[in-house]
Amino acid sequence: MLKLTLDALQIIDAIDRLGSFSAAGKEIFRVPSTISYTVGKLEEDLGVTLFERSGPKVILTPAGRELLKEGRHLLRAAGDLEMRVRRVASGWETEFAIGMDSLLTPVALKDDIMDFYRVADQTRLRIVQEALSGSWEALLDRRVDLLIGAAGEGPSGGGYKAEPIGAVRFVFAIAPSHPLAAIDRPLRKDDLRQYRAISVADSVRQTPARTVGLLLGQETLAVPDMQTKFRFQLAGIGFGFLPEACIREAVATGALVVKEVEEPRAEEMFYLAWRTGEEGAALKWWLDRARRYAAPDRFVSLVRAC
Repeated sequence: MLKLTLDALQIIDAIDRLGSFSAAGKEIFRVPSTISYTVGKLEEDLGVTLFERSGPKVILTPAGRELLKEGRHLLRAAGDLEMRVRRVASGWETEFAIGMDSLLTPVALKDDIMDFYRVADQTRLRIVQEALSGSWEALLDRRVDLLIGAAGEGPSGGGYKAEPIGAVRFVFAIAPSHPLAAIDRPLRKDDLRQYRAISVADSVRQTPARTVGLLLGQETLAVPDMQTKFRFQLAGIGFGFLPEACIREAVATGALVVKEVEEPRAEEMFYLAWRTGEEGAALKWWLDRARRYAAPDRFVSLVRAC
């Protein structure tokens, strides 16, 4: 038979915090005799003294401190479990993970996050960022529950639903000091092949990585995100396509030069996506909120500044 119960731990915790049996009884609505009996019975069952008694004030013994140190972890775990069970019964997920492409900024969701906590403050929220196909892989691997801004069309095979949310226009940009900046015509493949390209590395872990705007056999520097790519191109280390919206200032000041190329990069479509067959309250709330970003003026707010 289990000698140590959550009820006994709760009593010991209250006595330690409040300093007396009577104060503990008032907090947890137990009569003093019940408090005394529970402590005495636990000391007898365990064969240890938990409190040093000196009049109405009591102090934990070393054995009591050790018991309560570990016991408080159990009380917290039990409290968490109770809240999770209640959340499951109410339809709210215990944890909800949002995935975003690394080109986008989670900070744009700050108002949505605050509103979400007002209605579901017991659902743990987590934000994950991946690059290119990595977002789709995270969804299908169940590492995230909803994608707000996944780059490109999803993989074949199904298992998810997707809706377009917005598009990003890319332009070919280089530092004015780069040799390609001196060419006064649309750049051809042979022009580009001579120099280093900078690309954002796909963050997929298992499926084949996606590459964008690279030529076969071309020297390439792969970086983790668009912001790093932007800074390296500013430094003249290489070239590549960058989001037009986030480099306007650099172009206006002459820090970057936009060049025409014979094969421009098409606009990149971004999607909302979620797994089929899932209907949790958090997913429904976030889908409703995220669909508002489908307006062009709202979607651009998601694009991270370079």
